[in-house]
Amino acid sequence: MTEHYSVQPDQVGMELDEFLCRLYPLTSKRVLRQLVRDGQITVNAQPAAPGHRLRDDEVVLVDIEEDELPTSLEPRPYEEPLDLLHEDEHVVVVDKPADLLVEPDRWDETRPNLLSALHALALARAEAGGAGAFRPRLVHRLDRDTSGVVVVAKTVDAERALGAAFERGDVRKSYFALVEGEHPLADGEQELIELAIGPDSKRGGTMCVRRDGKQSATRVAVARRFRGFTWLACEPLTGRTHQIRVHLSAKGFPLAVDPLYGRRRALLLSEIKSGYRHKPGQPETPLIERLTLHASAVEFPDVGDPSRTVRIEAPIPRDLERTLKQLAKVRPPRR
Repeated sequence: MTEHYSVQPDQVGMELDEFLCRLYPLTSKRVLRQLVRDGQITVNAQPAAPGHRLRDDEVVLVDIEEDELPTSLEPRPYEEPLDLLHEDEHVVVVDKPADLLVEPDRWDETRPNLLSALHALALARAEAGGAGAFRPRLVHRLDRDTSGVVVVAKTVDAERALGAAFERGDVRKSYFALVEGEHPLADGEQELIELAIGPDSKRGGTMCVRRDGKQSATRVAVARRFRGFTWLACEPLTGRTHQIRVHLSAKGFPLAVDPLYGRRRALLLSEIKSGYRHKPGQPETPLIERLTLHASAVEFPDVGDPSRTVRIEAPIPRDLERTLKQLAKVRPPRR
């Protein structure tokens, strides 16, 4: 059976091979490009190059059964059990730990990742006589070093429904961010950051505020205060790459730990505690050495009953909780 995929507004201009990588995250780009060259994947029923840039009036046709698509190289198993926050016949919502990639690494397909771990979980269930295997499909992403909620579709229909919900703005995501600096917002106040974002031409792989970038908006409020740091509640109203990190840094409040947009790779207790001494001859163990950003909640229309809204929350992980406790102890807010 041939599958038909209409190009959505946010996919216009995307290269065909990148579009296919998002459709089939467990299949390598090399394999997908070859299928395009072999004519098993076409655009408007016509042959196309893997680098063809998609237009809004086009339909991608995939003339191969999904079960026949080869998966990427087998990644190393993720040794920790996945924390499933919610699951139904359409979606699974995972509390992603900060050390786990969401999708296969382009340069090293053997690295553990969330999609492959979910696929392995589904296969294990099927082998044990439980629910059948499913092919997980990403509908949004988190950076590897960001913890928290990730929604994964279990079917093509669920992926399309959730993709449309994101496009309409019917999905709400909430984050907590520990930032450097004491934010001046009063308790109960909110700030709307509206700064256009685009690729940084001076630093590959990063984003920056630029006039010709895409419209981007983030709402922020103070959740907790410390001397020299602030715990912010953030709600991105658009979904740009690195949006929260770029917006907060541009406003002078970068994440406390962010090697790209801040000034630290890790936060040490010796930086925040006066008179701190660690054991001589031993390196100091960081309080936290990953992005101080946590995806705390997501709300989306129930795929099975769009009149219902599903809200899923992820608890603050231990490393961030430990850091907040230390800040409360050694950096209480100014009076």
